[in-house]
Amino acid sequence: MDKSKLQLYFIAGTTNIGDRNLLDVLQAALKGGITTFQLREKGEGALQGDDLKALAEQCKQLCNKFKVPFIVNDDVDLAVEVGADGVHIGQEDGDIAKVREKIGSEKILGVSTHSIEDAMAASDAGANYVGIGPLFETTSKENAGAPVGTELVRQVANVLPGLPIVGIGGITERKAGRVIREGASGVAMISAIANSEDVEQVTRAIKGSVTLASTGVEM
Repeated sequence: MDKSKLQLYFIAGTTNIGDRNLLDVLQAALKGGITTFQLREKGEGALQGDDLKALAEQCKQLCNKFKVPFIVNDDVDLAVEVGADGVHIGQEDGDIAKVREKIGSEKILGVSTHSIEDAMAASDAGANYVGIGPLFETTSKENAGAPVGTELVRQVANVLPGLPIVGIGGITERKAGRVIREGASGVAMISAIANSEDVEQVTRAIKGSVTLASTGVEM
């Protein structure tokens, strides 16, 4: 897949944004320059059923407007039903090869990984990219596990140079460039964008840091 689409990967659901409207937050993030959006509707009070489907369809329409891929977290059936651009699964969310078969060869498949072995298995099973993390301490995801550190990004990039990598977990604007310089194609963020007072402005600043690091320029 086009690695540039992974540069600034925003992940969010209604449980991540307080009393704000997810579509408003998403639109501001899209204006600020996110390159992929993943709908991750998890936790207490998360939408389900028809409400979740309606939200997914609205998110997809917004992403289409900005020509940004729309990814659904875990729920393969929902992703297929709403015609999402892809799906992202964790290590415990199903057989990677079977998910690939279900969504077809043209859709994006991302897989969360926590080791070189995980990344190799995901690549062999047809993943378009892997998420590596948590790189740093994070409070955005329950049971996220201990930080694996940015050195794992470098190791996977060396072993699988053709596989796009997205770093995730506790990444801030200040840390984003470091993750890119270790070999990641992009960074995924939840709270750094979702919890910001000015989503568009903060997103634009983060995008600038990522783009600068991608050029190899040291500041």
